[in-house]
Amino acid sequence: MEWVLSMTYLWLKAGHIIFVIFWMAGLFMLPRYFVYHQESDPGSAEEARWIDREAKLRKIILTPAIIVVWVLGLLLAHTIGAFSQGWFHIKLAAVLGLSAYHMWLVGYSKALARGERRLSGKKLRMLNEVPGLAAAVIVVMVVLKPF
Repeated sequence: MEWVLSMTYLWLKAGHIIFVIFWMAGLFMLPRYFVYHQESDPGSAEEARWIDREAKLRKIILTPAIIVVWVLGLLLAHTIGAFSQGWFHIKLAAVLGLSAYHMWLVGYSKALARGERRLSGKKLRMLNEVPGLAAAVIVVMVVLKPF
């Protein structure tokens, strides 16, 4: 029975890592799409293509990935008893922040589709650093478990 539990844990962990990679790829791509979208002429065919690309990225990669990341991550945390460990609280806070960022990106994508261009390309390029910073915190917490 011990072997079955350890194999289940390893499969959960592998799945979690795979879907984190998908999620992070989407979080890096979408702001870059926004930059190109905003450089297109309003109402042009090129803008319509960017709106379509952004929607597909959200629906095909980002939404499924965040759901699977959360489900598998919570199962993993329960399996190893992480809810009582300090490192996990920091990781969870970073993942909650990244999830909020994800939701903000979805909202901004929908605003862009309506023709609202609130941020400059420079600000969008700066926002593209958010997932990298969050990933650094998360990886340090999971690997080093400093608390």
